Amino acid sequence: MSASQFSLGTEARGGRFERQASAFREHPTVLEPGRYHLYVCYACPWAHRTIIARELLGLTDVLSLSPVDPIRDDRGWAFSGGEYTDPVNGWAFLSEGYAATDPDFEGRVSVPVLWDRQEARIVNNESAEVLRILEAAAPEGAPELYPEPWREEIDRLNARIYDTLNNGVYKAGFSEDQAFYEETVTELFETLAYLEALLADRRWLAGTSEPSEADWRLFTTLVRFDSVYAIHFKCSVLRIVDLPNLWAYLRELHQRPGIAANVRMDEIKRHYYLTHPSVNPQGKVPVGPELDFGAPHDREGLS
Repeated sequence: MSASQFSLGTEARGGRFERQASAFREHPTVLEPGRYHLYVCYACPWAHRTIIARELLGLTDVLSLSPVDPIRDDRGWAFSGGEYTDPVNGWAFLSEGYAATDPDFEGRVSVPVLWDRQEARIVNNESAEVLRILEAAAPEGAPELYPEPWREEIDRLNARIYDTLNNGVYKAGFSEDQAFYEETVTELFETLAYLEALLADRRWLAGTSEPSEADWRLFTTLVRFDSVYAIHFKCSVLRIVDLPNLWAYLRELHQRPGIAANVRMDEIKRHYYLTHPSVNPQGKVPVGPELDFGAPHDREGLS
């Protein structure tokens, strides 16, 4: 793998972006306090969903966490010092954990990583599965992110949103083929239009009384959209602020307890604009846009 491919975290085939499958997929049935550690990056939307779940589900005392530096080069995610220090293993790079788990691993090093301190190995590096592991470990009284009566609807929403939006922005941004880019952007904005219409009558995507897993999986894409994806990945037909239902919905999620403190827009922007040289060769980080996530959302009357 070339340095440029590594830093992009992509695999292009015929000019089309393809995401690497996660390599480690075990599911511990119990998160024993102090045994597991979560390696994340606040800039990465896939890791971000697990950061939010850990906060919402009251697992901060059960599952320790440490972030990598948002600026990544051809050596991958780094522990560069200060806040970005590995307190568990003392690694300089997260790739050391992959090598310790599988010396023959040759894929892309990704976050999040659920690490087993006791067995000194990666348990799982698939964000959707880590999310479910955290949900299963939630203490009594924690929010239900995957409630039984709504699971079919949540799964349906997750599938569409993942393919056309969560991953769709990457397919558009890293595409080297104009026709595929246009096809991808068309599908992406069709999904945004669908969600905009859905949220005219629903407070939350699946019709639940509180935000579900589907909402938080969408949130980590929406919160990056106007600052990164519309500009950097050329998903610029409309911005989220141009879609009144989605913009109000995004603000409401951002204003939920514990969320704003876990959204690091400066890290998000620096990561994307400084680590994708084929997309942004000059490395300029845009000034703005100014987004008032704290503005009233006026969505309390929706059910």
